[in-house]
Amino acid sequence: MESRSPRRWWILVVLCLSSLVLVIDNMALTVAVPAMTEDLGASAHDMQWILDSYVLVFAGLLLTSGSLGDRFGRRRVMLIGLLLFGAASLAGTFAANPAEVVAVRVAMGVGGALIMPSTLSILITVFDEAERGRAMAAWSSVSMLGLVGSPVLGGVLIDHFSWHAIFFLNVPVVVLAVVAGLTLMPESRAPWQKADPLGAVLSAAGMTALVWWIIDVPQHGAFSGRQLPALAAAVVTLAAFVLWENVTESPMVPLVLFRHRNFSGGSLSLALVQIGNGGLLLVLTQYLQFVLGYSAVKAGLAFLPLAVTALTGNGIGIKLAARIGHRFVILAGMLVMVACFALLTTVGADSGFAVPAVALGLLGLGAGLAMPAAVAALMGTIPADQAGVGSALNDTIQQAGTALGIAILGSLLTSGYTDRMPSGAPAAARESIAGAFATARPDLLRTAREAFASAMTTTFALSALGVLAAAVLATVMMREAKPAEPAAAEPAAAEPAAAEPERQPEPAA
Repeated sequence: MESRSPRRWWILVVLCLSSLVLVIDNMALTVAVPAMTEDLGASAHDMQWILDSYVLVFAGLLLTSGSLGDRFGRRRVMLIGLLLFGAASLAGTFAANPAEVVAVRVAMGVGGALIMPSTLSILITVFDEAERGRAMAAWSSVSMLGLVGSPVLGGVLIDHFSWHAIFFLNVPVVVLAVVAGLTLMPESRAPWQKADPLGAVLSAAGMTALVWWIIDVPQHGAFSGRQLPALAAAVVTLAAFVLWENVTESPMVPLVLFRHRNFSGGSLSLALVQIGNGGLLLVLTQYLQFVLGYSAVKAGLAFLPLAVTALTGNGIGIKLAARIGHRFVILAGMLVMVACFALLTTVGADSGFAVPAVALGLLGLGAGLAMPAAVAALMGTIPADQAGVGSALNDTIQQAGTALGIAILGSLLTSGYTDRMPSGAPAAARESIAGAFATARPDLLRTAREAFASAMTTTFALSALGVLAAAVLATVMMREAKPAEPAAAEPAAAEPAAAEPERQPEPAA
């Protein structure tokens, strides 16, 4: 029993704050899209890169940063990431054009890549399997509160100040997380092993090329002359990475984890969920503000059903997982999410908010049930000495799914909207609904609203299929029904494994 950290629940507070800053930034930025588009004179392509430049760098560096955390100290890497993220956010308050905002987002992506793997890896080393489910649910609940609360707060800041305040919003959270991390959290790292610089270079280059290709698909097509070099680079470097990791004596990434059905099934099903979710909240934010005419604050408040039901789902999921195991909780949650997307396919320009409100409630309930259970199940298969890079591997797969979902759904939404707009409309109005509003032509606004709502329902139909595929995959591949019971029966075996990295700073020095 002594191996459990007596400050583990305080450490969880630090981890929640660290992940909260990432959620706050990405979600608050969605409500700022209309204001940024107008103030910066940004095109739809500019806004896509403002949003996606973060994902590009974040996904490209996750595996490398997870390995750095295992090697040099997870707390140290997380704190460096927080400081970089906070400094970049502060710089964002002075950005005056799209290029400067993209540069800020790139720096924030580097900081985020250092933060994210460390939070999950520290969580699984501090909490043994008997307590990990509760810790994971609390961590997910805080993230969900940030997911919904940040658009509301962001809307207030935009209404009273400007979109620049969205970036400043991160700064106090970063300061609090750094102070708490320094005072409450012990250092943890894996036993020393030889570095794998070639693996780090190949993984970063391969993931960056892949996400670059995915992001550019809506603009230039999947196999255009511009796209083929990026796709070829991604395929070659990632194939070389897999081959190298299987032959080197000290691989950076434990690909052997994919032999565990829970890890492979959980990671791949979560990736499919991310593809299905894609730009869901971004699309709905635009629907609320452009089609329904909501202010930024009102659009943020509209996501409250998502927060309330997600917290409810988390609480129910913990109890259900203890009784029937993770697999069926994941299945139930994902099927509820499918119902959400199916309901959203019925939304039109004149539907109002009633249907989206019910759908958001279903999405929160389903995600609250499924996501913590899936993450807890797959993280339970990762050895404590590979916690950082193992969690980074899962994060990377999900980020690739997110980028792919945004690219696919964004492409469908854009092309569907353009096809439904009159051929004689101005180019800006046919490119995006924001462009239609910028023309200030009343005769175009009704058509633009109807075109956007119609195109939106097509993307949600594809989202429903993606999440349904994830539900089937998780049910077929995952196996461990009640992971918490063996830990309760054999605490002596579980606890040293969970706490082992905390007792091993000396070998790494």
